[in-house]
Amino acid sequence: MSVFLSLRTARTLCTTTTTTVAGTGTAAASSLQKQQHILERVKQERDPEKLYLLFKANTHNRVLLENRFAYQDAVSRLAGARRFDLVERLLEDQATLPHCRRRQAFLARLILLYGHAGMPDHALRAFRRLPSPPPTKSFNATLTALALCRRFDDLLMFFYEVPSSLGLSPDLFSYNILIKALCDMGALDSAFLLLADMEKHAELSPDVVSYTTLLSAFYKSGNGKMADAIWNRMVIKGVRPNVATFNVRIQYLINRRKNWQARNMMRKMVSMGLRPDDATYNLIIKGFCVVGNLEMAKKYFFGMANFGYKPNSRIYQTMIHYLCGEGGELGLAFTLCKESMARNWFPNVNTIYKLLDGLASDPENGERVKEIIEMVRKRAPSYSVQELKAFQTYLTRYGAK
Repeated sequence: MSVFLSLRTARTLCTTTTTTVAGTGTAAASSLQKQQHILERVKQERDPEKLYLLFKANTHNRVLLENRFAYQDAVSRLAGARRFDLVERLLEDQATLPHCRRRQAFLARLILLYGHAGMPDHALRAFRRLPSPPPTKSFNATLTALALCRRFDDLLMFFYEVPSSLGLSPDLFSYNILIKALCDMGALDSAFLLLADMEKHAELSPDVVSYTTLLSAFYKSGNGKMADAIWNRMVIKGVRPNVATFNVRIQYLINRRKNWQARNMMRKMVSMGLRPDDATYNLIIKGFCVVGNLEMAKKYFFGMANFGYKPNSRIYQTMIHYLCGEGGELGLAFTLCKESMARNWFPNVNTIYKLLDGLASDPENGERVKEIIEMVRKRAPSYSVQELKAFQTYLTRYGAK
């Protein structure tokens, strides 16, 4: 009898323990789900005041706190609404939290967010509040914030005066920001001299980002010879080009309608073991579209799947736009437009209108026009009132609500 009772007690304890563990697991999953739900609410909220209050009410939500994209998106939207007061309140609220105040990475992110909001003076003030000597990461964040706001004179002064006064040492990342700033200022010769000086110091030896930044600037300026010289210099120094480096060169060739040379450059990239990315394909496809070679554009578009890629919104936009042009294929443009919209990738208003005009020129395409208009009407988030005016003729003619 005692053995029976012992077994029953053991079973009861085991069941209770299992139930407790399961209950704990369910509660934890539910809690995580609630924390993750806030990201969707933040994404959808359009009222600046309510957006700020959402963040204020969730200061201890780790999912939100660690999501830099949510913060950057929110700050950009608040700045776009000219609510710089809410940007400041949002970021300063976070900076006062104990678990944020002690983290260098978070404080650097705060400085950077001020840059994205177009508030460089706030970024500088946030940097000056840091204990001395401040971490190089925060120094770099401040440089980036000034660059984002195009405060180049302040950036140069900050770069050359702050390190010696506060006892910190700029690193390679700092110098790469400076190279980019000089390029954006149009001071390409100064950027090149800086890179040449960096090559003399092993601890600051330029990397692929340094060379690619300078390459891009010289190609954009139309100085292809200097850019090619920098490419050769990079190779001689033993720095291996990456996908971004190749894309910069492909872009230059495409801009000069040297499509076949661009294609060969893409093949060279592959021969070096580098996989072309979405940007590469978009450049090659657009290049062939621009010169009217839609057959080659279609070949690369439909061939992407063979290399494990799927076209993104930009590639769909490019294909649809040019297929609606002279000598294009409206049937294929219609199919691709539907595919793109089904993924919530809506081509720009001009391209859709161009497609509708083309389809409407043939009475047999009435149903196709209706399908496109219905998808336009159901878009979420909806088009602006101004954008919808462009479709008004078709919205009226085809009875869309």
